[in-house]
Amino acid sequence: MLTLPPSVRVYVAAEPTDLRKSFDGLSSLVEQRFGADPLCGHLFVFRNRRGDQVRVLFWDRTGYAIFAKKLARGRFHLARDLPKGATHVEVEAAELSLMLEGLDLSQAVRRKRWRPGVRNMDVSKQRLMEARRIDTQRAS
Repeated sequence: MLTLPPSVRVYVAAEPTDLRKSFDGLSSLVEQRFGADPLCGHLFVFRNRRGDQVRVLFWDRTGYAIFAKKLARGRFHLARDLPKGATHVEVEAAELSLMLEGLDLSQAVRRKRWRPGVRNMDVSKQRLMEARRIDTQRAS
């Protein structure tokens, strides 16, 4: 399990990437596809066309670092479906950790958890807000 501070976000590219790219090539993809600054300290995940390799690019305050993994058998799968036309999707550190283990979470069910400040909100409204990545604590 990856242990990342809550301030670090994990972004996964929606489209396959040519993983022959190195530090400069992947950092330029972060700027182009994600519209983000690669020096921000967040993790940017790229998969190849076959889905058996993954690279994670991040800045560690002194320089770029790339974590690479190739599965001997199987494919890397995202835990969720990508929205149409999306260039990337934000995932939790736990989802990335399970993805790196090669687990397919498409059939997994996320159980409801208690969160402060969401008591009086309609369930359909809450799901819509979560899908749009709106902080439900501020909205209630």
